[in-house]
Amino acid sequence: MTAAHTSVQIAAQAAPHPALSARPKHLRGVNLGGWLVLEKWMAPSLFEGLEATDETTWCAELGEKAPERLRAHWNSFITREDFAWLAGVGVNAVRIPVGHWIFGPPYPYHGKYGRNPHPFVTGGIEVLDRAFEWAAEFGLWVLVDLHAAPGCQNGFDNGGIMGVVEWHTKEEYIAHAVHVLGRLAERYKNAPALYGIELLNEPRWDVPTEILKDFSLRGYAAVRAHCGPERAAVVFHDGFRSHREYLGFLQPPEHGNVVFDIHRYQCFNREDLDMDIHGHLRKSGVELAEEEREIRAELKLPAIVGEWSLGLNLQVVSLWAEGPYDHALTGMEDFERDLSYRAYAAAQLLTYERYHGWFFWSYRTETTPEWCFRECVERGWLPAKF
Repeated sequence: MTAAHTSVQIAAQAAPHPALSARPKHLRGVNLGGWLVLEKWMAPSLFEGLEATDETTWCAELGEKAPERLRAHWNSFITREDFAWLAGVGVNAVRIPVGHWIFGPPYPYHGKYGRNPHPFVTGGIEVLDRAFEWAAEFGLWVLVDLHAAPGCQNGFDNGGIMGVVEWHTKEEYIAHAVHVLGRLAERYKNAPALYGIELLNEPRWDVPTEILKDFSLRGYAAVRAHCGPERAAVVFHDGFRSHREYLGFLQPPEHGNVVFDIHRYQCFNREDLDMDIHGHLRKSGVELAEEEREIRAELKLPAIVGEWSLGLNLQVVSLWAEGPYDHALTGMEDFERDLSYRAYAAAQLLTYERYHGWFFWSYRTETTPEWCFRECVERGWLPAKF
């Protein structure tokens, strides 16, 4: 038995935090993005002087220099103190994005890797082990999210390879993603903090729905081979399409403890960018509330908002987004801007509280406070207690 596996066994044997004694009825959570899957806009200091745009090209470009730099990032970007702080403000869950390379090689080759067939830094799984231990210590539930699949499922930097959408085109890629899901379930099946496993983050809107459904069934089976419905939720993302494409899918009693995930941002299309703050408040508090009623009535599955933020400025994520970048708070004085952020946060929370739960994106960023949960709380844009 490896040391890494031992750490999980110890976590399973330790007395769980009282908050973990019963499954949560409602999730109030935060994503730990930019930690085990790099995103340039979240941690630009790591990318200074490089041509890399994502973790794949970052590792390939740095080569033998990558391990020391990335491990230093793993040890400093999110720490035990951060878990303690989250528990202290009343958050009860974290969603942790991981890449398909989390267990190290072997994994399918992609041309972006260059000459090294296995460019990714090893050791991420031990960091995830440690996160589970911290979560158990402070009473936080963990949703592990396969955020980057082989060949990339969405073409975004958060999918591992920007500008590439090939995951769904090769059985080798799909099969490896299923394999990783099974290994995650096997590894953490006894971890007290395990809430669930998310099958795949944000597959692109033009990946055929039937391919996504088939993958979700395979992923569900891989997780259930180790974790029964009473032990862990299986979460699947909408793939940027209507919930109505999934009516009747993964329903009980044949499938148990399945959760539907949607992500809601208001800064990525022209209609939202051209909206003033009052339009954003109406969309959050009225239109998205109506959407929640429809999903609840029609889908017959619990649903979460797995990602949302206070971000209204497209420019801060312009690595893959096209301008112009004008937004609702341009030209406001500081007082009015603070009022707007507080109102926008409250309008979203009032809607997302109607769901089974929500996860803010993200806990920490280097330069963008409206995407940084901790800074939003400290600035008073988000509540001081949840």
